[in-house]
Amino acid sequence: MYRPKEPETRQPDAGQASPGRSPASLLDLIGHPRTEQGAETYRRLAVPETRGNTPEVDNATEEQAPDSRRASIQNRLNAQLRSLRELGPADILLWLQQRLLLVIVATILGVCAAVAYGLTATPRYTVYTDLIIDPQNLNVVSDDVFASNPEREAQLLEVESRLRVLTSRNVLRQVISDLDLTEDPEFVKPGLLEPLFRIFSPATSLQDRELGVLRQLSERVDARREERSFVVVLSVWSEEPDKAVRLSESIVRAFEAELFESAATSAGRIAAGLNERLDELRAAVTAAEEKVEAFRRENDLQATAGELANSRISSLVDTQVVEAQQRLIQADARYAQMQAAVANGQAATAAVFESPAMTTLRGSYNVLRQQIGSMERTYGSRHPRLIALRSEEAALENAITDEARRILQSARTDTEQAKAALEELRSTAEDGRTTVYGNNDAQVRLRELEREARAKATVYETFLARTTQITERQQIDTTNVRVISPAVPPKSKSWPPRTIIMAAGGAAAGAALGIILALGLGLWGHLWRASSGLGRRFA
Repeated sequence: MYRPKEPETRQPDAGQASPGRSPASLLDLIGHPRTEQGAETYRRLAVPETRGNTPEVDNATEEQAPDSRRASIQNRLNAQLRSLRELGPADILLWLQQRLLLVIVATILGVCAAVAYGLTATPRYTVYTDLIIDPQNLNVVSDDVFASNPEREAQLLEVESRLRVLTSRNVLRQVISDLDLTEDPEFVKPGLLEPLFRIFSPATSLQDRELGVLRQLSERVDARREERSFVVVLSVWSEEPDKAVRLSESIVRAFEAELFESAATSAGRIAAGLNERLDELRAAVTAAEEKVEAFRRENDLQATAGELANSRISSLVDTQVVEAQQRLIQADARYAQMQAAVANGQAATAAVFESPAMTTLRGSYNVLRQQIGSMERTYGSRHPRLIALRSEEAALENAITDEARRILQSARTDTEQAKAALEELRSTAEDGRTTVYGNNDAQVRLRELEREARAKATVYETFLARTTQITERQQIDTTNVRVISPAVPPKSKSWPPRTIIMAAGGAAAGAALGIILALGLGLWGHLWRASSGLGRRFA
């Protein structure tokens, strides 16, 4: 048993420790209050007398009271710290031995509570679905809108992003709508006080019910990615096995629809932006082409089959000049031959004189010459008939000479006409070349305008083709998500565990709580005794 400490023979001053020893509690200084001397000292320090004292004594007492309280608190703390340093395993075992009943009662209560919870708790049935989320979409077109990154880290980040979509609110809202969970009693359970609340507040709206169901469903769904792979495990629990399977399948369908809608929305946004840009490009191309045609009209640069009309005309005129030169040369040569034949008296036999009349006269002249030659051989040169034939011969020669002179004059006229035509064509060709030179200078600016128009047209056609492709891309689902292990109804519930496991867990928790309480109570009692000055003494 514990005994109070005997008072010291010599009473030290209040608030001071005895020389040669460590500071003790206030009870050590003034004695235990249960003894007569200690009680008197305790009353004198606690309630100082006021009768018969002088003002100086009262003031001294008031000044010493706070110092005494501070010293008392400090002494208590020192005693408690000293007692903590003296604790050992024997003290802990003693505390547990003294309160063994408390530990046993706590263990029994823990077992009862765990078994009761296991029998009354709502069962949970968890199903698992394995999916492969390939970050590289299906390659439908060579230049898809969404480019895939071949780096491993980037692909894992893409899978993590899609994993977040799997449990997103959009997906869960679609599941709530598909399965009509706002009317499911499992997700919309009325509280005990809900009938009372309905008296004072209006009925819960559909939006509030949907928000409550969304919160419950988000707590029941979990998804994680297997390490170093693209495999994602989706876990869903429900109070019914079949309902858990339906929830898992609906989440997968909503997830695939959400990925497709996200890709389609992104592609649609790009297509809308391209369509707005197409209007500007179309106007720019039209303006550039109109500018080219206006410049052609202003500078007379009309082209046919890629060649300017003025260039073609100039080429034709040059050809005509060459032909005119050839005709003039031929006319000059013919005229010179005719002049030489006339000068030499060979008009009747020269082949250069060609005309129908000349041909007839030459025929008649040749026949007449044959007759004259025949008669000369037969009748001699003095026959009267020969005289008449020679007169006819002279007349034919004069006619041939006249016809030759007429042909010569005609050849001279042809030569002069050919020369005039040549001069005229040369003048036209010169004017054409001047025009072509001017057109060449204008073509430099024309080609610049045409290049600008072609560049704008190329950009416009590229944007137009890309817009059409992206618009069609919206209708194609290229997401590569596959279910490799569909959800199946579980054979047993995932929570709560079996009764024996719950009992063992309850026993362990109750025992731990009892031990903590026993140690806490023992420590508290020990500190109280140390601060009261009882010390650690055993009877």
